[in-house]
Amino acid sequence: MNYRTIGTVASIISMLVTASPVLAQANTDELPAFTTEGFDAWLADFKKDAASKGISQSTLDVAFANTQPIPKVIEYDRSQPEFKLTFEQYLQRVVPQSRIDEGRRKYEENRTVIDAAAKKYGVPGHYLTAFWGIETGFGRHTGGYSVVDSLATLAFEGRRAEYFRTELINALKIIDAGHIAAEKMEGSWAGAMGQAQFMPSTFLNYARDGNGDGKIDLWGAKEDVFASAANYLSTVGWKTDERWGRKVSIPENLDKSMTGREIRKPISEWQKIGVRMPDGSSLPSADMEAAIVIVNDGVGPAYMVYNNFHTIMHWNRSTYFAIAVGTLADAIAGR
Repeated sequence: MNYRTIGTVASIISMLVTASPVLAQANTDELPAFTTEGFDAWLADFKKDAASKGISQSTLDVAFANTQPIPKVIEYDRSQPEFKLTFEQYLQRVVPQSRIDEGRRKYEENRTVIDAAAKKYGVPGHYLTAFWGIETGFGRHTGGYSVVDSLATLAFEGRRAEYFRTELINALKIIDAGHIAAEKMEGSWAGAMGQAQFMPSTFLNYARDGNGDGKIDLWGAKEDVFASAANYLSTVGWKTDERWGRKVSIPENLDKSMTGREIRKPISEWQKIGVRMPDGSSLPSADMEAAIVIVNDGVGPAYMVYNNFHTIMHWNRSTYFAIAVGTLADAIAGR
């Protein structure tokens, strides 16, 4: 799971709206106990470094006015709850009928805004709605942590200091540019922000001003949320005229070494091998390359996935997440 979305899991884990089906217990046996001793000195040095990188003194004063390390952030980072769901359990929790129904309502309620982003960036609206629904429950669950304080805590703790230090500098750049006030920059414990759950570096590289007001507000401006999500997906390879994938039936004797995201063949070749639609009918005749992904540790079910599946996994490196997004998008579109 990448840090662009990792914080979503801890912030809403009680609802099981998780981005990954497996959350492994971190090995903390060899880690020293977290202590806040030395934080003030670390912060003073960091402020000097940030100023040398162009962050204004006014932003530093406001952003760090009440900053203190957050032990809970380190607790989440070191020991995310461990549980394992089967694919079916995961899909039922992440894409229940209630979320499908809400997704259809939310798409209709926000169709003008969503479709404007879809048209501009070439990512269909039902996919943008699906990402929105799975990431933040259609904007309800964006995290309640100060992004500055969370990133400062993680940078100070030191295990991934360089990464989080850079993200903290990037967060300050966002504040400095006037996109969001420091006290309103809230997100997950790992620093993922707003209704798109972008890390600060992702914000700077991909976020877009969808409503033309000169600011990018991923917390409250849906025009910005959907423009940013669509721009990200478009930039990393979304193909407008293709779907993500589909459930298929595979022959019992299929060589499992031929499956997996890396093994891509024309659909016609999979047809010759014996892959079929779930009802036994022939595969579509589209001139596309596809891979076969088998979930539940190779037990099944199986999915034939296309380019856009791999693009979804740029957003989050979980096969279950990618299938869930595609499944929800299809359901919202009535497929």
